[in-house]
Amino acid sequence: MRVDIITLLPGIFDNVFAESVLGSAIRNGLIEIVLHNFREFGDGRHRTVDDTPFGGGPGMLLKPGPLISCLNDVRQAAQPAPVIGLTPQGIRFDQQVARSLAGYSRIILVCGRYEGFDERIVNEFDVQLSIGDYVLTGGEIAAMAVVDAVSRMIPGTVGRQESVEQDSFFDGLLDHPQYTRPATWEGQVVPAVLQQGNHAHIESWRRSNSLLRTAVARPDVFRAAAVSESDREYLQKVMKRRH
Repeated sequence: MRVDIITLLPGIFDNVFAESVLGSAIRNGLIEIVLHNFREFGDGRHRTVDDTPFGGGPGMLLKPGPLISCLNDVRQAAQPAPVIGLTPQGIRFDQQVARSLAGYSRIILVCGRYEGFDERIVNEFDVQLSIGDYVLTGGEIAAMAVVDAVSRMIPGTVGRQESVEQDSFFDGLLDHPQYTRPATWEGQVVPAVLQQGNHAHIESWRRSNSLLRTAVARPDVFRAAAVSESDREYLQKVMKRRH
């Protein structure tokens, strides 16, 4: 998969994309990251890319000319790809969106700065994505989050695909509790079912705890999850016992 990132700060990505699982995936050719500094398309001797908003107001807006010129150049560099603007107005980025984007052979991410984009830039986006209801100083951190989440969905990026499939939100639920050695630590003991080697019992324990954790901690996520009737009956029994 190829990811083109249009940004004013290409250097900010270096360490993030060189490390850990993502760095390995890039070195192994599973992911290609191409950074484009749209300052190179800026106006005049100072390569200006921003200006004050019409009608007044604080801050500076990104001008359409430099960024769209860069975008057109990027579009022509490889096969057609969706152009994704990273903005607070976008749809919420979640695991399902990450899985969907992983199906493309190429995506283009556009990082904003200052007070945002001139609306004529927004018209160039196929979709806008938001990583949450808060404002960052620019879209670069959002781009890192999108690349990291999407990359995990590409086979081979994570050593064992089962670990991806057991991630929180992969099947619409939060992940179940996890434990490692030692079995007893400062008086806290790993649940016996996880130590007994009965895989059917372990899977049942994991499923039930995943359901319970999601229902309690994230009822909004639970409401949208694909939950069977038997799952709901189990939760009702648990809730009755709690009360």
